[in-house]
Formats: sequence, structure tokens, C-alpha cells
Amino acid sequence: MTNEEFPYSPLSFLRLQSWLSPTFPNGAYSYSHGIEWAAEAGCIHDRPSLVDWLEADLCYGSGRNEAVFFSEAYRSAIDNDRAKLMWVAEVAAASRGTSEFALESSQQATACLNTLRQVWPDRILDFFLEIQFQPVLAVVLGARSARERIPARVALPAFLHSYVANLASAGVRLIPLGQTDGQLAIAELENAVLFASAQGTCATLDDLGSAGFMVELASIAHETQYTRLFRS
Repeated sequence: MTNEEFPYSPLSFLRLQSWLSPTFPNGAYSYSHGIEWAAEAGCIHDRPSLVDWLEADLCYGSGRNEAVFFSEAYRSAIDNDRAKLMWVAEVAAASRGTSEFALESSQQATACLNTLRQVWPDRILDFFLEIQFQPVLAVVLGARSARERIPARVALPAFLHSYVANLASAGVRLIPLGQTDGQLAIAELENAVLFASAQGTCATLDDLGSAGFMVELASIAHETQYTRLFRS
């Protein structure tokens, strides 16, 4: 039986919406993933430049790798392969390119894990308490989505959409843009989300890699940026 054939309920989709909602208490709103520096440096200055930056990150940078980690964690949970899930979690934790990205990833994942264990407990969550390194959000949500039997073709695009929507929101505050421009940016990224999801669904850890060097450079520069609103 493939994951597409598993029975799933509307309740599962409600839970997924809750986990990816801006109201979910994982602190995502306080991170810009380097966009704060890019805006100050003039790399991002309007809606088209914001869309270009996010599309590149999503399809060729760290967003692409997050899709791979989500998919691999999902498959490991479906197969009940704890050894594989451990390996995926460890590689994901080690893949952070900068100290701020490591902080961004671990703090969001830890907050997410704590809330999930209190509100939507599941035995897969106890596994992440046993590992000796910081969890990664894509791995936690990938595994938990699998336990809900939410199809990967739905869960992964929803996760990536939440990823870019949060960063678009940061761009709205930093450039600044109006709320309508922010929504237009998210709409313009829909095809990129679907593209990255399709690639990520078929990918394995062997396919990891990034060509989004400017995102990492922006994160490094943000560490010493004088005026900051965001933590990354």
C-alpha cells in the first residue's frame, strides 16, 4: 500500500492547517531567513525582487533541501523505520549553513515539538526527545504528517507554502509592501511551490544540494547587522 492509498479524514487536514498556521506558536514570525539584510542591502526592494529571491531559495536553495528532509522523514515514518528517521534527522540538523539558520531551525522545531506533544500527542514525537541533537521543523512535521496519513502530495506543498508565506510576510514588513502586494507575491510563488514539491517528493538524501549562495551570505551578514527586527 502506498501513502496515497491510506485512508485519511477531514480531521487530519484540520490538524495540518493548525500546524502550518501563522497562529501556531513556533515563533516563525521572528525570523526572516536573511531577508532583513537583503532588504537593507537593496537586493530585495519591491514585490518582483522578493518573489525572485524566494523562488530561487525554494527551487534551488535551502527551501529545496527542506522539501527533501520533509519527504524522507515522511517515508521513514510511513515505513516505521526508526533508524532511517534518525539518519534523516541527523543530516537535517547538520545541514544548517549558518549559525542563525541553525538557531532558526532548532528553535522553531523545538517549539513545534513541545506544542504537538501537548495538543496532538503521538508516539513518533517521543522519538525526537531521544535524539542527541536539535530537531528540524521539516523532519518533525514530515513525520507527524505521515502519522496522520495525510498524503505527501498534499502535506509537502502545504508545508512549503507555509515556508514561503512566512518569509513573504517578513518582506511585507521590511521593504515595506502593502498587504495586497504580499498576497500577490504568495500567489506568484504557487507554481514554484508545486515545482519544489514535485522535485522533493521524488528526491532522497543523495539529492541534497544548494545553489542559493546569496541566501547563506545574507544570513552571515545579518549576524552583524546593526539594526535588526528579526532573529535571522
